[in-house]
Amino acid sequence: MSDALERIAAALERMSPPEQPTPDFASAEAFVWHVEPDRLEPVAQVNRVDMSLLVGIDRSRDTLLENTRQFAGGLPANNALLWGARGMGKSSLVKAVHAAVRAEGADLKLVELQREDLPSVGRLLNVLRLSKARFVLFCDDLSFSHDDQHYKSLKAVLDGGIEGRPDNVVFYATSNRRHLMPRDMIENERSSAINPSEAVEEKVSLSDRFGLWLGFHPCDQTAYLAMIRGYCDAHGVEIDDATLRAEAIEWQATRGSRSGRVAWQYFTDLAGRRGVRL
Repeated sequence: MSDALERIAAALERMSPPEQPTPDFASAEAFVWHVEPDRLEPVAQVNRVDMSLLVGIDRSRDTLLENTRQFAGGLPANNALLWGARGMGKSSLVKAVHAAVRAEGADLKLVELQREDLPSVGRLLNVLRLSKARFVLFCDDLSFSHDDQHYKSLKAVLDGGIEGRPDNVVFYATSNRRHLMPRDMIENERSSAINPSEAVEEKVSLSDRFGLWLGFHPCDQTAYLAMIRGYCDAHGVEIDDATLRAEAIEWQATRGSRSGRVAWQYFTDLAGRRGVRL
């Protein structure tokens, strides 16, 4: 009997995941959350641009920077949803603000959470809750489809649940959609529901739980060219204004849009042609 019990106990130990060591938050300024097994992996170097190079988003920049300063200083701060046009610097702003606040002397950590790992967010919060550090929990390109139930997990990060959001965690998310779900889905559910006003309330209310909504809109040609000129000046790429304007407008025409991402893509091509390493 004792041998059987020992074998059962050994089998249960093999089935249960080993306890993960407590992360060394002093080892890095940023981490990425992974599951199976749960772990926070340090990021040796964050992929970011300087905040001075982010053109045309001054109001959003100032608002998010002040909110992050408040949080880093132990003061009340809001979760933030950065929504709007593709390639206009939403995720770049989050990373740039994190760097700017750290440069002011705050020991603020950035933790990236992938959208597909949202169901594990409760376990992540339990890890962060035990630390004395302060964390910006960041989820890039957040959105939900018709049958997606991940949004329910996200409510624990915002203000739901008995424990609620830890005092040392603030949540920043980026999305192309203001309500985190397609407009046609909202209209379809309203038209087929018994009570249209309640049809999508649960999903739409998720975006209402963000205290800050920061909108990002397509840039005009002046801002587009200013972005590229800023990149050239920052990285020492020499080009006259007339040539830059002609090439950049042609590049934009081939892409069918203007944005900060398109500006960076043109600049990358230009730097390569001029033999400048970035």
